[in-house]
Amino acid sequence: MGLTTSIGTFLSANKKKRMQIFAELYEFNEQLILNLKFSRASIEKIASPFKFVPDILKGEILLAGNDGDVLRDYTENLGMTDALSQVDYLSERKSLLKKYKEESFADYKKYSALYVKIFFLIGVMVAVLLA
Repeated sequence: MGLTTSIGTFLSANKKKRMQIFAELYEFNEQLILNLKFSRASIEKIASPFKFVPDILKGEILLAGNDGDVLRDYTENLGMTDALSQVDYLSERKSLLKKYKEESFADYKKYSALYVKIFFLIGVMVAVLLA
């Protein structure tokens, strides 16, 4: 019973991690836009309060597939142009990040409890069959 519940928890944790990453990246994008307009602090300083953003900026692969491509594409052009161009780039990315943030939250909300319940029931069935 423990193994199937663990699998459900693992699948749920992946949805939660995806949700957290896109929520953080959206907030980081907002702060970066404000920073470029008003204060000009370093990207590392802005990223430091976040859990996942510093790793994303280092190029670490935190998500697979299309999500990983979105993260890579986002960081690819950071700091490559002047402040005005960066504000335009970040403002353009804002809608994409918002879409991923909302989608990942909906997926987490929809599937996280479902995975845990399904694998808990499978675990109970296995325990009953073994008894």
